[in-house]
Amino acid sequence: MKRYNKVLFGLLLTSQVFTSCDKSFMDEKVLASYAPETLTDSLGMEAQIVGLQQQFNPFLCRDDRQGYLAVWQAGTDITMSVQPQGIETPYVTYGLLNSTDEAASWTWSWAYKIINNANVIINNIETGNVGTMGQANKNSLKAEALFYRAYAYNLLATCYGGVPITTTPITTAKTDFVRATLDEVNQLIESDLLYSAQYLPYIDQVKKSGSKFLYGRPNKAMAQQLLAEAYLRMDKPDKAEAQCDAIISSGKFSLITARYGVKKNQAGDYFSDMFFAGNQRRSQGNTEIIWDVEIENPTDVPGLSQGGNPQQRRVWGAAYHNLSGMKPADSLGGRGIARMRLNNFVLYHLYEATDMRNSSYNIRRKFWYNDPSKSVTYGKPVIIPEKYIDPADGKEKDRTTYADTLYKLCPYTTKWGQFDSRDEFGYGMWKDIPMMRLAETYLLKAEAQFKQGKLGDAATTINIIRARANATAVSASNITMNFILDERARELLAEENRRMTLLRTKTLLQRVAMANATTPATYQVTGITEKNLLFPIPQSEIDLNKDAKLEQNPNY
Repeated sequence: MKRYNKVLFGLLLTSQVFTSCDKSFMDEKVLASYAPETLTDSLGMEAQIVGLQQQFNPFLCRDDRQGYLAVWQAGTDITMSVQPQGIETPYVTYGLLNSTDEAASWTWSWAYKIINNANVIINNIETGNVGTMGQANKNSLKAEALFYRAYAYNLLATCYGGVPITTTPITTAKTDFVRATLDEVNQLIESDLLYSAQYLPYIDQVKKSGSKFLYGRPNKAMAQQLLAEAYLRMDKPDKAEAQCDAIISSGKFSLITARYGVKKNQAGDYFSDMFFAGNQRRSQGNTEIIWDVEIENPTDVPGLSQGGNPQQRRVWGAAYHNLSGMKPADSLGGRGIARMRLNNFVLYHLYEATDMRNSSYNIRRKFWYNDPSKSVTYGKPVIIPEKYIDPADGKEKDRTTYADTLYKLCPYTTKWGQFDSRDEFGYGMWKDIPMMRLAETYLLKAEAQFKQGKLGDAATTINIIRARANATAVSASNITMNFILDERARELLAEENRRMTLLRTKTLLQRVAMANATTPATYQVTGITEKNLLFPIPQSEIDLNKDAKLEQNPNY
């Protein structure tokens, strides 16, 4: 992996359109070419795939726009936007969301770059432009490219509905795109992922670099899980359940149910163990992980380029360092700035007392002054008086807590905690990004069973992960879509793309209304309507598409 990360994969950007002139001195003779379509031997094709991974990362790691991460969480049912950067504001104050929105435009552009570069790889393989590469290797590489193409199209379908379909590389200016139907996009996603699920290797058979497995590369279960999610969006729950069963019965994964790894002998629990740097990868003992985007600290790996600088810690973590007597520390998860904070629904209504996922090791609620230079307060608990709205009667009341202020000492998930003493400021978050794990497979299976009316089976499936968390078992009578969404929040808080889940299940409006009932008025989500179940098509794309009509989504 690292040998390719040093390559400048900017060469894999989609085709650019330049204005030409007829002056002969402007003619260019190509002396060397590193365009994707020319890297067609075995090593070159591997480089293209790694380049595709590189280009995927900015969706998770936009260091230029921390607020972009909040677009997918703020304005939903789990957070309050308290320190917004600005890009996420139209997804909280929905009346501001229009066709010139920055996040909608960037997401669209990112997805089509992934699609076009995947198409280059697929085209090279299908046209035989790959030298003497063996058929098995061709199938595997094509399956990887199809996985990323399907991921991008599934994102587009969930957020925008029917979109233009391109399955061949775009090498010249094109201004006549038309939107395919959602069914047509779904058919392509299904086809791509069925191929991927057939030809991708099992996770313990993925490609190696020397003696190291490259677990970040696509594997069979990744395609199956993405297909299960897509099938649920397509209202094909029986097919979704079959994909989940294939993962569960493969014997390649198991839920974490015992302490392990780098902090095994320290205070904690086995749920929190999964999210420590050094514990997140399959090679580090995480038997639950299906897809882990591996992030290396460039200080430790000179010359490494990863296509972005993860900012999840800053977005999710409290800005406790702004309080006199507090300083960034490993025990507190490093330096955050709280672009968002967990809302009252999550903090006070979501978990039962025994649920491990709400333990002090997983949601930090208490603080002690930790700056030894402030001897007056050092070692003492941080106690904050505050006012809150009691949901029982809607009245404002007083309470004293260890931590529940707006952003300096708000309770926060520890999943994104990371600290490097060489970088106390916390410029980057150098830990892996979990994308898929087995617990979500069970949640997707339970949702598929619920949609088929198999409520008892759904309860049995959900109880597998509830038992792991020391939560009370549920019965068929408890199983509703709301309960499943609650359980997803309990298990996948700050991991899943919450907006995508609520758009996929078409529950964004009712879940926002539910969360708003316990949110202070100043921080409530406003202006949300049915049209917000889809993003606007970027106006810039409509304006440039001069030779055909690119339809806008309703009411934008």
